[in-house]
Amino acid sequence: MQNPIRQNRRLSSLRSALKAASKRTTLKKLLRKAQAKPLKQVAALPFRIGADGRIEVLLITSRDTGRWIIPKGWPMIGRKAHRAAEREAFEEAGLKGQIAADPVGWYRYDKRLDRGLALPCKVRVYPLRVEVQHERWPERGQRTLRWFRPEEAARLVHEDELQRLLAVFAPPPLDGRA
Repeated sequence: MQNPIRQNRRLSSLRSALKAASKRTTLKKLLRKAQAKPLKQVAALPFRIGADGRIEVLLITSRDTGRWIIPKGWPMIGRKAHRAAEREAFEEAGLKGQIAADPVGWYRYDKRLDRGLALPCKVRVYPLRVEVQHERWPERGQRTLRWFRPEEAARLVHEDELQRLLAVFAPPPLDGRA
């Protein structure tokens, strides 16, 4: 009969090996899929009308590099794309408001992974008229948030297509359809 402690260690080691192999397989599948067609993501473009009557947009910093970005993430099963973007805006910046059901545009970028790998992504952008900015939210403390004029925000982001989208941004009329 085997030592129970040794048997538990072997099972734990086997589980770790299977988990690592599963991650490699999943990563390989993602890379193959992304090479054929960019992976889809959704983003919120948070905006408000400033005290002077001019439009302001909110940028946040990414958690890994500290670059200025807009709240974005993967589509969510069971949620419409604009609702997933709305959820990302809350999780990443504590924002609530009215989100448009139709995107104002899209941009592409390469999502950097460990070991220098990159996945090409295409991000649909949904305008979010911010009504509330909560003091607490899930990723508070992991990001910096700041309001900018759209043309200034365009100079701060790295993605060319997002720069163009921000530079010409004009909020659509929101009629409560979302």
